Amino acid sequence: MSAAASEGQVPSISAGDPEGLSVKDVNQLIMEFLMFMMRAIVLCYPVYLTGSLGLSISWILLSMLMWTMWKNNRRWKDQRIDTAIGFVENEKDVISTELKAMNMPAWIHFADVEKAAWINKILQQAWPFFGMYMEKLLIDNIQPSVRSSSPHLKTFTFTKVHMGQKAPTITGVRVYTHELETREVILDFNIIYDADVDIDADVKPAIKVGVKGLQLQGMLRVILEPLIGQSPLVGGVTMFFIRRPALQVNWTGMTNLLDGPGLSHMSESAIVDIIASLMVLPNRMCIPLIDQVKVDQMKFPLPRGVVRVHVLEARDLVAKDTYMMGLVKGKSDPYTVLRVGNKQFKTKTIKETLNPRWNEVYEFVIHEAPGQELEVELYDEDTDADDFLGRYSLDCGDVRKERELDEWFTLEDIETGQIHIKLEWFSLHANPALLKETRDGLACAMLAIYLDSASNLPKDHREFTHNEKHGKPPKESRLTRRTNDPNSLVEFSIDQQSQKSKVVFASKDPTYDECFTFFVHSVNNQVLNVEVKEHEKKSSLGKLTLPLVRLLSLSDMTMDQRFQLERSGANSQIKMKAVLRILTLEKLEPKVVAPPNQAKEKVSSPQTHPEPQAPAPTPVTVQPVQSNPKVPTSSVPLSRTQTVPAPMPSSVSSYNELQAEYPHYRRSTFVSTEPLRSTPSTPSQMRRYDSHSLLSENSIASSRFDLTDTTPYPEALLNHQGSFGQIQLTLRYATLRKRLIVIVSCCKDLFSCSESGSDTYVRMYLLPDQTWKHRKRTPVKKKTVNPVFNETFEFAVSMEEARTRKLDVAVKNNKMLHKRERKEIGMVLIDMSEIDLIKGSTEWYELTLPGLKKTN
Repeated sequence: MSAAASEGQVPSISAGDPEGLSVKDVNQLIMEFLMFMMRAIVLCYPVYLTGSLGLSISWILLSMLMWTMWKNNRRWKDQRIDTAIGFVENEKDVISTELKAMNMPAWIHFADVEKAAWINKILQQAWPFFGMYMEKLLIDNIQPSVRSSSPHLKTFTFTKVHMGQKAPTITGVRVYTHELETREVILDFNIIYDADVDIDADVKPAIKVGVKGLQLQGMLRVILEPLIGQSPLVGGVTMFFIRRPALQVNWTGMTNLLDGPGLSHMSESAIVDIIASLMVLPNRMCIPLIDQVKVDQMKFPLPRGVVRVHVLEARDLVAKDTYMMGLVKGKSDPYTVLRVGNKQFKTKTIKETLNPRWNEVYEFVIHEAPGQELEVELYDEDTDADDFLGRYSLDCGDVRKERELDEWFTLEDIETGQIHIKLEWFSLHANPALLKETRDGLACAMLAIYLDSASNLPKDHREFTHNEKHGKPPKESRLTRRTNDPNSLVEFSIDQQSQKSKVVFASKDPTYDECFTFFVHSVNNQVLNVEVKEHEKKSSLGKLTLPLVRLLSLSDMTMDQRFQLERSGANSQIKMKAVLRILTLEKLEPKVVAPPNQAKEKVSSPQTHPEPQAPAPTPVTVQPVQSNPKVPTSSVPLSRTQTVPAPMPSSVSSYNELQAEYPHYRRSTFVSTEPLRSTPSTPSQMRRYDSHSLLSENSIASSRFDLTDTTPYPEALLNHQGSFGQIQLTLRYATLRKRLIVIVSCCKDLFSCSESGSDTYVRMYLLPDQTWKHRKRTPVKKKTVNPVFNETFEFAVSMEEARTRKLDVAVKNNKMLHKRERKEIGMVLIDMSEIDLIKGSTEWYELTLPGLKKTN
């Protein structure tokens, strides 16, 4: 034994002994026990005091109640203060969250969406008359169609048609201006239709069906194009839903069974499918307002382009998988769903990770940009129901504007998570030299097909195969074969891609009127297979094989004709149009304005490419035409890509230089009279009319009426020997507003196009901006050769940029629009670098015409 033990001393407890307590721990236990005893005495003493004084127990209960109320009030007050402080610190986020939850109108959420109270008033006033129109439409048109569709519906009759008193409500209107040319107007209407409709019908005497109330919500796009200079100012109206609208229907009668949990979604989806076949992209409802605009040209324009989406990876996703009754957090099994319109793709599932890597590529055809959105949704794959991991939406118009986007996007409607996506915009070109086939499985071209109709289809496949097969005798076959016309559809396929048209019932000359698009991976090897089939038996009524390589050698890579069907009737044909376009990824280049001393080095604009037959998209430079006073320059054709020498030192240059420096834009009538070939345009300058209609033979934008290099001058102008007149212009720069001010005062001694004078107006461009968006024009002054305008125009350019520009001014005669003659009766090109814009300048400028009169 140790000495300590022999003396009867207790061994000290070390702090590191796991079985004992240290001195510090013992002292802490003693203090906690003393505090507990003190609290017990404090709480029990009022009870003892109450008993010793002979008071009632009610005093104790009252005191406890008052203390509890004070405590709760203090806690609520602290919560209110914390909430107020949190609101002040995060005011924007709190308001945004509350507005989203309240389902407020679109003009509250988006700054570029406007109120539409006046439109709603018009709809409310006109709604009873719309009800009268719908009643007549259902009874006169829909009812006969339903009766003829099936023998079981021969007694179908509408017994009651009431469209209700509630008109659709427009919750917001968005008008697109900056993204478009000035010859069209695009409006997006947010529509909510909570209808009190009451429609009843009898299928048979004992079977009654009907609808009593429906709800529809969606975004309707309305395009007014082209804008024209005559009544009714708009050539046509196009309407469609950008995305499938949401629909809820309240059925009555026998169809009330469709309101069940399982059948409700199916019935509403079927109705939405019918709406989608008429008015959801790429389908459109078109109403031409003038004869020159054709419905088919409005209904089937070529797509704007193709978006290639690289789904790369994601990070910081929410863990949705749990174990041990939720006590242990796991990870997730994420996958991504991509959607543009009705097209949808799903990536592979990455197991057990919150930072998945997919590295997958998908391609979408874009019909409207801006407008169509890429919708990205992430889910956690489970055996029962997949868990939501976030979403993100991106307007394809942003991709078209930037050409390439490679960013991390923060997922919405979820706590955390980001997804890494790379997007590329591919323009559509008709130049075979741009074709680049790859082996990575990605598309190099796009094929657009317009299916018009078929003719002389056989009634049955046995009609053209009975001579090849052994079976019934010919007489018995004639007695037993079907006599009604076939229910047909058309199926298109390119390798694994396959699409079907709608079914046309009981017609040997069906009209389909549909459009399809396919991605092409190898133009030289792939083949388009077309097959006309019976709807019920899926038997073939005719086939067609079209190698895609045939389209490369055709003009504009387009084939529009009637094709003879194989293994069909002797005169069975199908009419369709096939258009091949090359996918081209173009880089976004900054706009560079060349200084005046480098004007001689200018080449053709990016819009000017070679014709499709050229081997490469390189401009051809020719020698400039030397001016000769004995030989009119108009007799020498000018190339669209020719270069010119340095400009004249004078501030007023010949308009011949303008023709050489800046390429012209041909104009074409609404309805083509002769086929023209287009030159591919870069996406940065591509406008709606640059994307040609799938049915139109016009290749160049019909919105550009200004300059032509082939249209002749009027005979009277060609024979004119004197001056073409003068124009007075005032030029100055507003430094504070950063605007170039041009004042068109008046003209004098203009050429008279008739005995009473000319109907003149002035058109201006600040070159090189030569589009309708940058066009300035005065009102028309009628029957005068000395018009007074006094019109002021502004150009938003900086002082440095304004000094590098040239002002293109043309005086035109308004009455020559219906003739195939040039409207110019005088032009002038002003070099802004030789004018003191700060002080301003007011001068008379001599008007000239290309090749007819040179500037003194």
